[in-house]
Formats: sequence, C-alpha cells, structure tokens
Amino acid sequence: MAALAVAIAIGAAIYLYGRYLRSPAPPAQQPVAPQAVAPPPAAPAQPETRFPIDEVPVAPAPGPDPLPPREQSDEALRQALESSGPKDLPVYLMSEELVRRFVATVDNLPRQTLPMRIRAARATPQSFATSGTEDNRVIAADNARRYEPFVRFVEGLDARGLVAVYVRFYPLLQQEYRALGFPDKHFNDRVVEAIDDLLAAPEPQGPVALVQPKVMYRYADPELESLSAGRKIMIRVGPENARRLKAKLRELRATLAGKRPQSGAAPSGASPAGAAPAAPPGRASPPAPSPGAKPGG
Repeated sequence: MAALAVAIAIGAAIYLYGRYLRSPAPPAQQPVAPQAVAPPPAAPAQPETRFPIDEVPVAPAPGPDPLPPREQSDEALRQALESSGPKDLPVYLMSEELVRRFVATVDNLPRQTLPMRIRAARATPQSFATSGTEDNRVIAADNARRYEPFVRFVEGLDARGLVAVYVRFYPLLQQEYRALGFPDKHFNDRVVEAIDDLLAAPEPQGPVALVQPKVMYRYADPELESLSAGRKIMIRVGPENARRLKAKLRELRATLAGKRPQSGAAPSGASPAGAAPAAPPGRASPPAPSPGAKPGG
C-alpha cells in the first residue's frame, strides 16, 4: 500500500510538471513604482504630572518594605494610620479593601455621585434631619450636630503624619488608580483635584430647601443639585462644619502640593551657607549676598 501510494504520487508529480512545461509563459509584469510609506503616528503625549509624589516634602512613614500586594494591605495600612492619628480611627473608617475604597472615594468625590458601596468612611449615625412642611422642606438647623464628632476627628488628625502614611503606601494607591481605568494618570493629581473641588463648595446662607421626588431628598435649587458629590456633602454638613473641614483640607493640600527643598538648601530659619549671621536686636543686619452625594446620606 505504501509503494502504491508513492507511485501514484510520483506519477502525479510528473504529470503536473509536464503540464507546467507546456504552459505558455505568463506576460511580463510592468515594474511598479514604490509607494511612499507614511511615517508611523507619533505616540500620544503623556499627561503632565501637576503634583509629582516625589516632590511632596514629607518622608514616608515607617512601614513594610517591600509593600504587601494591595489586595493584602489592609492590616499594614490600618496599623500605619492608627499609629499616625487618633485611636478611634476604626469608628470612622471601613476595615476592608482600604486601598480600593480610598482610591474610588477620592476619584468619585468630584463626580456627580459617590456610591455607598465604595465609600472609605462609615455612614454617619442618626438620620438626616429636615424641618418644615411637605411643600416647604429644608435641612434642619440641628442636622449639623450629627457630623460634629467626625469633624472633631478630622481636626485632630496630624496632617504631616497622614501624608507620610500616604507617601509610604502611594505605590499601591497608584496601582489601584491605574486598575480603575486611568493607566496614564497620577493619583496624587486626582487627590489635589478632589481637595480643590471640596474647597470650592458654596456656603449657602440660611435654610437649604429640599425636594423629595422619590425616596432620597434632593436640593430644590438646580444649581446646588448639579454640584459634585463632594460639594453636596460639604453643604449637607452645615456651614460651620464645612469651614472647619476646609481648614484641614487646606493644610493637607499645602503639604501634598508642596515642593521638596532644593538640595543643599538651608533649613527653615537657618542662615544659608556663606551668609552673614543675623545681627543682634537693635542693630541693622549687613547686606546679604545676591543669590512656587446627595442629601439623605
């Protein structure tokens, strides 16, 4: 069987070869002028980093080195936060998926909504308080009291200590931000954007009117209702609480957006090398050489 198969194959090859020899030669092809090859498109420009993390003027807090995988970082991050701030942190902070929740919360604060399932902070106790009639509903004057413990907690935070923990765990936060869908952006830029959005929240004077088309309350003023989730929260906590929170936010922003001192620069309060020392009181110094949500939650 094998010999027969080989014979058939040889016979077929000879037959096809003979037909190929007897076929007329194909017409000569005209030379084709080479076409110009378009240069490859230029790579898209990388977005500029407005607030590089390596320019934050705070050293990383003590912590694990190397960092654990972000899916297993809850315990290490929680310990670092508790060591840098008040011990009642667990009262206000979720205990699981801290990196994911923190990144998602920051990214959504300047957006229209902040889903409850991704919040890093626990829900405020007591119910949202309103007053007035069904046709004239407003945020109750005493609603702000439910936020006062949280506001005091925030005021007690050491801004530099908190930023030091942030710098230590920043690689995990950046990884999560990329996984969230922003592979070319920088999380520290988004943090500063979120702070700026909160700082820009208006401070309405007098009662804030509400409507309740379904279950949740909404602001009756369309301009207020169109604000970001973060700005709505700042209105909901009341003007005095908002001012206190904004003071801490400005402190955090000044640190996160700050610049490291230049290499060799003299520390604050010290005379630069080669400069004349400060003159005693009462004497002039010699001249020195010439040398940046919605309501219902």
